[in-house]
Parts: sequence; structure tokens; C-alpha cells
Amino acid sequence: MDWSHYRFRSLWELPAPPAAVYLALEQAEDYPRWWPQVREVRRIDDRSGAIRIRSLLPYDMTFTAREVRRDPAAGVLEIAMTGDIDGWARWTVTADGPGTLARYEQEVDVSKPLLRRLAMPGRPLFLANHALMMRAGLRGLRAHLRETGQSV
Repeated sequence: MDWSHYRFRSLWELPAPPAAVYLALEQAEDYPRWWPQVREVRRIDDRSGAIRIRSLLPYDMTFTAREVRRDPAAGVLEIAMTGDIDGWARWTVTADGPGTLARYEQEVDVSKPLLRRLAMPGRPLFLANHALMMRAGLRGLRAHLRETGQSV
């Protein structure tokens, strides 16, 4: 087993129309406004940006995200990531009754040296750290959609 390889999947039920959720997720530069663990997003060009995240554990992860797919009709946003983590992440936004289901999938290899050295003993903490980050992101996006009048 490669202890530095991770696959994540989160399902977010959101009380807003799919178009509003897609628009919020599409605007990565705004993530720090509603997702506390996304500390910084700096646009590099039309298709890429530098991102710094930090959850509960005392380390930052920085990476470059490059747009791979932006398909509003299919509700898909996908990026490739290089840096402290290498891999990909994808949002898929679909209607769910009067609201939206946003599916987040990510497959990455951690390349940050300290985290690679701590990969085996630290794995349960790293998984919990990611889960806390995703939970806070869901709360933040729900609040953001309410504040912008997008909730149903």
C-alpha cells in the first residue's frame, strides 16, 4: 500500500439550485471568503491558480491547480494539481429535488516531504483533517448561498 496516496469522496446536499451551486464552485478565487481552510487562491492565468490550504493540523499545503474541464451543462468542474499534492479533483453538480447534490472526488499523492515521512503513522490524522476541512466547506458554502440569496 502506498501510504501517501489518497482517494476522497464527499457528497454535499445544498438547498440551492444547481446553477447557483455550480457558479459558486466555479469561482475558486472566492473560496477563502466562505471556506475557512482555503487560505489563499491566487490566479496565475485564465486556467490556473496557486492555492494554499490549512485545516486543523499545523501545516499548509500549497499546490497549483490547472483547469482540466469546465462543463456547466454537465455540472462538472475538474482540476489537475501539482505541488505538495499531485493528482486531480472534480466537482459534479446535479439536481436533487428542490436543491443540489455536489459530489467531490479527489485522488492525490502527497509529495510534501514531511507528510510523506509521517505517512503511515499520521494517516488517520490526515484523513480526519481532510474530513474536518470538507465539513467546514459544506457549512461555509451553505452560508454563502444563503447570504447571496441563492438558497431555496
